Amino acid sequence: MAVSETRLRADIEANAQFGSIAVDEGRGRTVLTGTDANRDARDHLVTRLKDAGLAVSVDRVGNIVGRWVPDTADPNAAPIASGSHLDSVPRGGIFDGPLGVYAALESVRALQASAVTPSRPIHVVCFTEEEGQRFGNGLLGSSVATGRRDSEEALTLTDEAGTTVVESLERIGYHGAGQVDASKWDAWVELHIEQGTRLEDAGSQAGIVTDIAGITHCYVDISGHADHAGSTPMGRRTDAIAAASELVLELETEANRVVSETSSTAVGTVGKLDASPNATNVIAGDATLGVDIRDVSHESIESLVETVEASARRLEDDRHVDVDIRRPYMVPPEPMAERCRSAFRTAAKRANVSTLSLHSGAAHDTMNVARVTDAGLLFAVSRDGVSHNPLEWTSWADCTAATAVLAGAIADLAT
Repeated sequence: MAVSETRLRADIEANAQFGSIAVDEGRGRTVLTGTDANRDARDHLVTRLKDAGLAVSVDRVGNIVGRWVPDTADPNAAPIASGSHLDSVPRGGIFDGPLGVYAALESVRALQASAVTPSRPIHVVCFTEEEGQRFGNGLLGSSVATGRRDSEEALTLTDEAGTTVVESLERIGYHGAGQVDASKWDAWVELHIEQGTRLEDAGSQAGIVTDIAGITHCYVDISGHADHAGSTPMGRRTDAIAAASELVLELETEANRVVSETSSTAVGTVGKLDASPNATNVIAGDATLGVDIRDVSHESIESLVETVEASARRLEDDRHVDVDIRRPYMVPPEPMAERCRSAFRTAAKRANVSTLSLHSGAAHDTMNVARVTDAGLLFAVSRDGVSHNPLEWTSWADCTAATAVLAGAIADLAT
């Protein structure tokens, strides 16, 4: 099979125009679900799918599927599916998501021009709202397609302005009918940029993912007492920021211990801190922390959550603050199917592409799909590990090499 670098590059560069932003260096875009830029990106994809002879459908949460049934295939057989997403973070790069969508399409085009005789249909999929930058916590389209979230619930989610998912999709013409059912796929494979430096450091062109780390989010509300920074003695303070800082450092210390003793892939982060009244000359009365904990081990995730809870109890005793913890988000770790990993390895050898086995610390739609069918995730090299940034870059040669592995794996799985 001949994967075309020229064709793949043209697709990704065309998509990069939608929601493009002015930057001093690199190439950036902002494509939020339900915006004009999102509509334009979707319209272009639908055109490209139809140009390749695929039948296109859109489900009620906006998931797009391009279906190709080769002459050699049983149209009733469970399909092989591949794809990713077209939405982005604000001021993101041009590869995160679109590479996976257009690599899947390019794989189909390469198969169409080859002597391969697939026995199954092949689906090219674009999931809605993977990034979670406007509605929910992310992975919205795949959560509905895998039964993790009810479609009615998904459609009623709102953005900060009160606009619902269904209103945003209707506005751009992508509130379709029916519902994608990923459990009916024989297998799913996704290509994504690594968003790290492990492939670059190892000199490998593609990464075969073994597991996707689970993620939990905790929100910690600390209530102290706001007071004058100049007239309140140090010994009479209940400073919410000072208490929050202890929790931050205790989580960091415990995460480092877990990494050194138990699980090298564990991470714990306090990435958000809101303080009130947030004035330089006022002792903070309240603070809210956003905590992100991830690992491929469920046990280490729970261990780090217990650290947050123990720190909260200690702070109540030692600093006389009130602490409340909410844990609204938990996605468990997901191993990738050996069948899909084997297909990647075989395809890489055939294409003479060097690979590395590694885990994914970032969430992807594949972690939802892995719960209902065989799933595999493949990484392409990220220059300097930069992502969610206009400096995000994967060379066209590396995009093409990883796409060749994806195409070969789809061919093997579908034949």
